Amino acid sequence: MDGIVSDASDSWLNIFGIAPKDSTGVNIFSLYGESDALREKLMESRAFSLRHSIGKEMDKRWLESTFAPWYDEKENIIGTIIQTDDISREVDKERELEKANHILKTKSEVAQVGCWEYTIATEELFWCDETKKIHNVALSYDPNVTDAIAFYKQGYSRNKISMLIHSAIHEGAPFNKKLIILTQTGEEKWVSVAGRPISENGKIVKLFGTIQDINEQVANETKIKQHQQLLTALIDNLPLNVFVKDLDSKKILVNKAECDYLGKSAKDLIGKTDFDLYDKEVAKISREEDLEVIRTLKPMLGKETISIKKDGHITYFLTSKIPLFDLEGKISGLIGIGMDITAMKKKEDQLRNLINITSVQNKKLINFAHIVSHNLRSHSANFSMLLKFLSEEKDEAEKAHIMTMLNQASDSLLETLENLNQVVDINTNVTLSKQPLNLNESIANVRQNLSAFLEKNKVKIINNIPLDMVVWSVPAYLDSIILNLVTNAVKYSSPERNPIITMDAKKREKTLIFSVSDNGMGIDLERYGDKIFGMYKTFHNRKDAKGIGLYIIKNQIEAMGGSITVNSEVDKGATFNVYFNEESK
Repeated sequence: MDGIVSDASDSWLNIFGIAPKDSTGVNIFSLYGESDALREKLMESRAFSLRHSIGKEMDKRWLESTFAPWYDEKENIIGTIIQTDDISREVDKERELEKANHILKTKSEVAQVGCWEYTIATEELFWCDETKKIHNVALSYDPNVTDAIAFYKQGYSRNKISMLIHSAIHEGAPFNKKLIILTQTGEEKWVSVAGRPISENGKIVKLFGTIQDINEQVANETKIKQHQQLLTALIDNLPLNVFVKDLDSKKILVNKAECDYLGKSAKDLIGKTDFDLYDKEVAKISREEDLEVIRTLKPMLGKETISIKKDGHITYFLTSKIPLFDLEGKISGLIGIGMDITAMKKKEDQLRNLINITSVQNKKLINFAHIVSHNLRSHSANFSMLLKFLSEEKDEAEKAHIMTMLNQASDSLLETLENLNQVVDINTNVTLSKQPLNLNESIANVRQNLSAFLEKNKVKIINNIPLDMVVWSVPAYLDSIILNLVTNAVKYSSPERNPIITMDAKKREKTLIFSVSDNGMGIDLERYGDKIFGMYKTFHNRKDAKGIGLYIIKNQIEAMGGSITVNSEVDKGATFNVYFNEESK
């Protein structure tokens, strides 16, 4: 009872580093530390255990000693029997486990991820502190499976978690699902719950899982989706082609208008470049524009561009390209916006043509008014003078001569009025419509009507026009155009050679070009270029030249939406090119 060791096993002595020969007289209080608490425990005459350590920090060993009363034959306590075990390894493992649990708890708190464990045999459910926080229950809360499932929102979430747990227990299926719970305080919260079965000897004995509060994450994702839907709805309903390209000019986003224009789905357009979708030259220009925006970081705003698709379809756009930056402020691509201005361009062209036509018509009107004023004034003055001569003349023979001159003046006035009336008729007759006419048949008709005239002047006509060439024209106007060009070529032929007339025709887009060339006297264009198609304009000293034919056919051609030009050199002939407009038939 005084703490002196009376006997000890060699293994017990070895734990404390005591040799058997030195064991006599060893006091246990020197081994366990002089402690009043230990003395009091020993005096209680009851068995107890004590965990303690020996040695310095680097060589510390952990021991566990059990103290039991030592009785004599009369049941009197005469001492204590001590059993000591070295539990250093167990303590180290406990410390490692404690450390791991602490790390796990810390990570769980930082990541806001809770864990849970369900033992199938005992139906025991364990929740870590973080799991309890997520459910807004006290840390002393003792969960069970029924209550745990009841936390999930009634309906889809509760049904789903029940099915997942059942599948995990009976089929060994792991799960990871986003569901809604109602916390102890009634708060609705999105959680990500995961679980996996744990097997022993091929039998599922436990379920281990995690639960994470993702309410804020889901709320943010919902806002992002709403913003994306809003942005998509906005750009898809804009009457503009919108696209986003990366640094390689590959499309990474397109709106509905861009898809409709290219006739492809967004899936088919993503990853495509302009070289995949447009004419090579147009794509090359677009890529150069992209590189310039990327290089300078300056937007290209409101540039008029032309788009030619692979099928040749042409569209005019008002295009803007704006640099696109990532979250770090680095250039990551560009945003493109295109407004289809094809209809506007056509309206501009129509307006421009209308202005040009109005200007030409105005000039023609002024010119016509000048002609009417000048010619009729000349005829009027001639009549006045002849009538004055007639009233003053006494000689009958001279009166008869003056009357002859009056008849001639009258015929000349009638001819002038007929010419003027013909010009007015051409420019005001809107009822005449163009028809598809075989050009060779019209030429043959004119040649037949002029056969005697052509034979007399030994004219050679070279016709290079295809037999099936069709031109859209007013029939009477086509005959008049061919007739005047042929007769003019003969009238103004060179006296030094027989006239040769060459006819050609070719189609170019929506225009047919009819050419009549001759080897005649030619025209000095520097001198008369702006007067060739004027009324009563003549350029050679021929008595039968009236200067009305070219003026008439120019009006006829322009009335059909076409035009006429001339190329000529003096004494080398002339070529008249008639451009028949076949766009609006």
